Amino acid sequence: MQKQTKAIRTQAPKSQNREHSVPLYLTSSFAFESAEQGEALFNESEPGNIYSRFSNPNVTEFVDKVCMLENAEDGIATGTGMAAVFASMAGLLKSGDHLVACRALFGSAHQIITQILSKWGITYTYVDATATEAEWEAAIQPNAARPNTKMVYLETPSNPGLELVDLTMLARLKEKHGFILNVDNCFATPILQTPLDLGADLSIHSATKFMDGQGRVLGGIVVGRADLIAPIRFFARHTGPSLSPFNAWVLSKSLETLDLRMERHCRNALALAEALENHPDVARVLYPFLPSHPQHELARAQMSAGGAIITIELDGGFERVSAFFEALQIPTLSSNLGDSRTIVTNPNTTTHAKLKPDEKAALGITPGLIRISVGLEAIDDLIEDFLQAASVSAEVLQERV
Repeated sequence: MQKQTKAIRTQAPKSQNREHSVPLYLTSSFAFESAEQGEALFNESEPGNIYSRFSNPNVTEFVDKVCMLENAEDGIATGTGMAAVFASMAGLLKSGDHLVACRALFGSAHQIITQILSKWGITYTYVDATATEAEWEAAIQPNAARPNTKMVYLETPSNPGLELVDLTMLARLKEKHGFILNVDNCFATPILQTPLDLGADLSIHSATKFMDGQGRVLGGIVVGRADLIAPIRFFARHTGPSLSPFNAWVLSKSLETLDLRMERHCRNALALAEALENHPDVARVLYPFLPSHPQHELARAQMSAGGAIITIELDGGFERVSAFFEALQIPTLSSNLGDSRTIVTNPNTTTHAKLKPDEKAALGITPGLIRISVGLEAIDDLIEDFLQAASVSAEVLQERV
């Protein structure tokens, strides 16, 4: 079956009530029919639910759907996207291990790597997204007794600079050196990109974003090889970053329309990016499916569409950004993304505010940078609003000068 059909038809087993829509299982625990069954469930000789921190029918349905969409063997859902990122690392890395990561990362992922994993004696090396295969390989640390680099972690496209990493290239290095290739696929979603098909071992999502698609609930998920999910599940089971049944129910329902929504998101984003690129008061526009994007060919090779995120640069710094936001009539000013409603934010002062100035500079995060999460509104309305805001904010800045 195709992805659209899988997302709609995959459901948890029906109860004796024969419901068409899977009900909510709002229960903390599950009863045993006998002491022997309780023993069997705990020693895993019999499959089934024990406690909603471990598993729940709503959560299982959500995981099964994402595994189908990503062509994954197994998965584990978490309460947030960052819990999924952390669990994918903490469940697999130990003291003395080395992590290679793409420099272009979301701010919280950067803090996990530099401030939390480092306390456990896990070292790291950053590599630019656009680095050559030789440069990526040079970052991999060998060890006389065992390979020291255990994982390569990255986002593609990255947040907020929309840099891409060649997954096929890293898959070649993975086969040579034996590390775990861990990919944050949140921006692309399984509809536009399936990292596991390109050689990755794990694929991560903040389900809060496009999977929900309407800014309602938090959630995260890691899917991939079953032998890697097992230790991640052990970590999550005993540390408790569980996804609630209600949020899982909402997310599972949302997956049924993900394909339709991403089609509209991408169509809107490309049209808006083209319009902004032709506006004289916009200094720079980044969008993977614009021919002007530095990695346009790579984007076309590993993504089926360009996604819903546009990054633009305005001359005039934060003062210009402030005037631009004030002139906008339709978008919401928020740090979230992936909503049906268009959202704008200034990463320099929000999502990446905790980074040091040199770290921001390395990622191209300037005071005039704006991340646009393009929603599902009528595209003519969006284009008109963004173009007038670009003109008005330029005029306001000129008047102040």
